[in-house]
Amino acid sequence: MKTDIQIARECELKPIGDIASQLGIDPEKIEPYGRYMAKVPVSMIDEERVKQSNLILVTAISPTKAGIGKTTVSIGLTLGLNRIGKKAVVALREPSLGPCFGIKGGAAGGGYAQVLPMEKINLHFTGDFHAVTSAHNTISAMLDNYIYQHRKDGFSLREIYWKRVLDVNDRALRNIVTGLRGDGVVSETGFDITAASELMAILCLATSEEDLQRRIENIVLGITAEGKPFRVRDLGVAGAITVLLRDALNPNLVQTTENTPAFIHGGPFANIAHGCSSVVATKMAMTYSDYVVTEAGFGADLGAEKFFDIKCKKTGLLPRLVVIVATTQGLKMHGGVDVSLIKEPNMQGLKEGLKNLNRHINNMQGFGQPVIVTLNRFDTDIQEEIDIVRKNCEDLGVGFAVNEAFLKGGEGAEELAQKVVDTIEKIRPLPIHFTYPENDTIEGKIEKVCKRIYGAAGMELTKTGKKRLEAIREIFADDKDIARYPVCIAKTQFSFTADSTRYGSPEGFTIRIRDIILNCGSEMIVAIAGDMLRMPGLPKSPQAERITIVDGEIEGLS
Repeated sequence: MKTDIQIARECELKPIGDIASQLGIDPEKIEPYGRYMAKVPVSMIDEERVKQSNLILVTAISPTKAGIGKTTVSIGLTLGLNRIGKKAVVALREPSLGPCFGIKGGAAGGGYAQVLPMEKINLHFTGDFHAVTSAHNTISAMLDNYIYQHRKDGFSLREIYWKRVLDVNDRALRNIVTGLRGDGVVSETGFDITAASELMAILCLATSEEDLQRRIENIVLGITAEGKPFRVRDLGVAGAITVLLRDALNPNLVQTTENTPAFIHGGPFANIAHGCSSVVATKMAMTYSDYVVTEAGFGADLGAEKFFDIKCKKTGLLPRLVVIVATTQGLKMHGGVDVSLIKEPNMQGLKEGLKNLNRHINNMQGFGQPVIVTLNRFDTDIQEEIDIVRKNCEDLGVGFAVNEAFLKGGEGAEELAQKVVDTIEKIRPLPIHFTYPENDTIEGKIEKVCKRIYGAAGMELTKTGKKRLEAIREIFADDKDIARYPVCIAKTQFSFTADSTRYGSPEGFTIRIRDIILNCGSEMIVAIAGDMLRMPGLPKSPQAERITIVDGEIEGLS
């Protein structure tokens, strides 16, 4: 079997102007980044066309460490829709360099269902991640300078919320001390990964340059000695930060292995942020196509919940249905099969693992959405395993299709594509049943997500969590908007619980919220569950050990 990067190199790419023309976009209006990538101005979004397009959400069961293949399925479904005569576009998040050089090796799809040029998309792309990193750390530098320059005036912050970011997995940077040489103010701080930056969330939720700057101005950097919030607007640099992010705001246009258009933009992780591609990329895709396939990160308990309760709630976007991706290997892992043996047939383990799938199905139906399950087929799967998953879905009255896009491209996703189209044509658009009302308390919102989505028996705030919540209520008592913010729970992706080793469909557990972070720019409340960290570490054998250049060609990306 050829590697992903070998397949990608064999594809004959079309000039990006031709890809724009396929959508009906004047090539003169795009901003090319080389021959095969371009930025498309946000001003080209047409809200009336957006309302007429069919949005399809792809999510998954709780993933294995190797993932479940949502991106491959999302791209494959889009290819399949085009093959059956529909005008379809995929809208995805950008890969992060941290996981690319850590455990994943890339995030541009796989096999014959990829977005291209995959090497550039997986690496520096159009510079969006670098722009977020630079903008975030510029705020950090400006804040440190402000404290240094105004300390003689008696200015100080009793608490600083704003850290620094880098797009790497580096556990050594989680907690550091700055200013040690005496030429600054000594301070304890740390680094998050760029995907966890509030600026990344802002970039993915902003709808215009004006909205971007408004959100940047509202970022809370810390609390003054007098107990008042200190924001970016108080630094007076919101305009400069908007300038750094101006180009990054425009969605990126690329193509698939079958030369169909794709928008790749934004990159928040779903386990530490809201896990969705940008609002403007979604709307741009919906402006120029009849069907738009988008994904939300990790399992449905994380990405899909946040897609509905944050992205859809705040934008009015309304998907037509949800596709849940499963693999026999993932199901067997959730059925208690040793990870080293999950490629082997094990009917009992597979059946037991269906409980994880079924909880995700129930959750998506709880949002009022039609559901189709697709099995992302591997060459080790046997027909008996596939039939077990198919019958489970039939018994639940849920659509089912096998996806073989990895091996066959769009041809391998035609069955799924037809089932998606048939379902959409039969069912009128359905309203979303959100997990909690907008006017609920912060504790109430968190608890409802924990109970209704994760299946927890309850939610518990640690002493730190309680203290943080009390401080938010005291300091921001006059800000009525905060009460309406959605919650974004940072939690492990491998389990419904906050314990990454508890697979399957656990019951009777409690979710412990150890910290609460107020993001007034992205307008959400981030609750940190369990031991979740916003700066990942590297595995024992990172993928960076296998990424190299051979005879002028990059190898090791996937």
